[in-house]
Amino acid sequence: MARHKNTSALKEISNQQDTDSAKQSEGRRPGQTRRHFLAQMGAVAGGVIAASAIEPASAELGATMSSSSGPPMLPPDACEKGPLTPIFRAHRAKTIRVQAANQNAAAGLPAHTCNNDETLYPQKLASYSKGLPHNALGEVDLTAYGELIAALSSGDPADFENITLGCANPAIKRKLVNPQSGLAFEMEGADSHAMAIPPAPTFAGAEEAGEIVENYWMALTRDVPFADYDTNALTTAAAADLNAMSDFRGPKVAGFVTTGTLYRGLTPGDLVGPYISQFLWRTAPFGVEYVERRMRTRTAGVDYMTNYADWLDVQNGCNPDAGTFEPARRYIINGRDLSEWVHIDVLFQAYFNACLILGTPPDSDPAVGGIGCPVNPGNPYLGSITQDGFATFGPPAFKALLCEVATRALKAVWFQKWYVHRRLRPEVFAGRIHNHMSGAASYPIHADALNSQAVSQVFSANGTHLLPMAFPEGSPLHPAYGAGHATVAGACVTILKALFDESFVIPDPIVPNPADPTQLIPYVGPALTVGGELNKLAANVAIGRDIAGVHWRSDATESLKLGEQVAISILRDQRLCFNENFGGFTFTKFDGSVVTV
Repeated sequence: MARHKNTSALKEISNQQDTDSAKQSEGRRPGQTRRHFLAQMGAVAGGVIAASAIEPASAELGATMSSSSGPPMLPPDACEKGPLTPIFRAHRAKTIRVQAANQNAAAGLPAHTCNNDETLYPQKLASYSKGLPHNALGEVDLTAYGELIAALSSGDPADFENITLGCANPAIKRKLVNPQSGLAFEMEGADSHAMAIPPAPTFAGAEEAGEIVENYWMALTRDVPFADYDTNALTTAAAADLNAMSDFRGPKVAGFVTTGTLYRGLTPGDLVGPYISQFLWRTAPFGVEYVERRMRTRTAGVDYMTNYADWLDVQNGCNPDAGTFEPARRYIINGRDLSEWVHIDVLFQAYFNACLILGTPPDSDPAVGGIGCPVNPGNPYLGSITQDGFATFGPPAFKALLCEVATRALKAVWFQKWYVHRRLRPEVFAGRIHNHMSGAASYPIHADALNSQAVSQVFSANGTHLLPMAFPEGSPLHPAYGAGHATVAGACVTILKALFDESFVIPDPIVPNPADPTQLIPYVGPALTVGGELNKLAANVAIGRDIAGVHWRSDATESLKLGEQVAISILRDQRLCFNENFGGFTFTKFDGSVVTV
């Protein structure tokens, strides 16, 4: 029988729909008045209401029709429970999305200011150009640079295909890394263009000079164990030289850089305990599998790109050989190890491992690695006597959220890199220093850099002023500021602080055995909290890229805060979606202030 002929059934189902809607409007959340519920639903468009009078009735009618093989089927409403009818649920889902979009749109887009070095220097000596063709001084071909700017300005995918690359050998030619991702939109959290970072330090300024001197010292001390910083002659010299800088912005004690503050971050917890975070040493429990953290590291004493011809080939985008490695795996003990860890990691790997360590209960076998950290005190299931969190406020939700923020953080920082700042990499600045000091060119480099002990020691060791690099290929083929690793670190660590109790003291902390770094021994010293060690983890990853030579200190510090902004915007949107009685995510930001989102 055609459905439009069954008039009595249609009338019955239409009446039932009215009854169900009335019942469900009364079956609202505890504490929600009928007036409030109806006000929420009152925005349903007339077209949507008209559709609900036909489509749900037709679907229900089909469900009640007899079958020759059995009794009549029950209408869907007899099975489905919940406070909203399907049409109101669909509308509420739309309302939440629109509400989040409106909140983000109301905030507007900030002004994105840069340091104006690109305009100040017509030959683009202070701008990112790696992978494009360069002359013998490592200065970019201006036609190729113009092609890059034209593509960034138009956003036309075809224009990106017209950029001239530098390496003549297609077998080893490297490509620019994903500039178009800076134009992507997002369906959750703030738009990637809605967050800003301050202008990068200027090419000729004292702050940039202080940062490159730190980069040189990081290279010179890569093989010094972090545990030996207080007694090693090189690290003592590094602290003294950085104190001579007129504008160095690393952490200090009583106004001075010390061997205890050397290469550390600026966030709460960074100066407490060992240099390396517990979350880079402890075993990561993947279900019934346990991943211990000994790693393959590069050969001690071997640095790259100290030869000018090699340096120039790399600037043109040629990919050199892979380099050499130590024969045995070990725990991270020095800057060379940390450099290699952040060389080939999955970008949210450190924080996923940390999440597994935090959420896994301690075991009688210490090799399991879990510490059983309590969840954030604001978790709504802490007070429940009948429920645990799972898809919301529980372990699967925690892990998925870490991955979720990582890609959004990358899109936000890729916009900053390519479309705003286009900052040169430290290896290029060092090339400018080399050509300036050798008399091949003249550049406006601050005297703090030219007169530093670090530059002098590098020249004595290698015969050039080039920055010794931890990787054969040097930096990746995208601009320095902001830093992708640091932005992802800021986003993911913010999520972990929102999910777990950051005040929890880590039980049974460990350090590598100085006599045998393939083994761990107990740590003795000040208590280490989850929040402090998460902040330290973010700094380790962000500054580990500086130690490798591929980033600047300000890339790390400002990008952590950018990632934090990304995570907060996503947490803010997600809060609109929960059914639980939830007072918000409360945690400590990188600047030490406490926020509830």
